[in-house]
Amino acid sequence: MTSQTYTIVNPTGFHVRPIKDFVKKASEFPCKIYVTSKGKRVNGKSSLSMLTLGIAQNEEVLLETEGEQEQEAQETLGKLLTEIHE
Repeated sequence: MTSQTYTIVNPTGFHVRPIKDFVKKASEFPCKIYVTSKGKRVNGKSSLSMLTLGIAQNEEVLLETEGEQEQEAQETLGKLLTEIHE
């Protein structure tokens, strides 16, 4: 299992569009993916679960990946968490 903390820099937080992109990319990996924010841990492959986190700008999230291709998933998804989305 790999885990790393990321800070959300997007001015509007991690809202519908970036979550859609994140979940789409996460679903391409065979490993388990979890995102934790404010003490709540959810499945990173579920848009609805991700939306319940209500992640705002400058909040930290923990990304955990476990299983096949976990390192590649961590790197790819970590970049999505720290990008600015329109």
